[in-house]
Amino acid sequence: MTFNGTWKVDRNENYEKFMEAMGVNIMKRKLGAHDNLKIIIQQDGNKFTVKESSNFRSIEIVFTLGVNFDYSLADGTELNGSWNTEENKLVGKFTRKDNGKELTTFREIINDELVQTYIYEGVEAKRVFKRG
Repeated sequence: MTFNGTWKVDRNENYEKFMEAMGVNIMKRKLGAHDNLKIIIQQDGNKFTVKESSNFRSIEIVFTLGVNFDYSLADGTELNGSWNTEENKLVGKFTRKDNGKELTTFREIINDELVQTYIYEGVEAKRVFKRG
């Protein structure tokens, strides 16, 4: 399983509906749908370094599989959780600090695309990235 590389968002599926379920206001949803997100992933054993850059922010996240860490979404939502592997997927289970609800995220490579799937309160969305 290799997620290593530079990935640029190509398309979204149901992403605005997902952001609405997350409580993101309409202005931020419109901007978020066109954020030009680029992700650089480097894996070294169980340790990952992920650099995210978009129209709104640039951050670096370092995590180890199975170890909880704090993370803040672009809209400021605070989360705590961890990433693990299941088959050929990275599976993230995060709990919102403000309301205790769970956000589940999957990352997998399908046909040389990085597909991120988000599930929150029964709403599922995908962001599809191409190597770039």
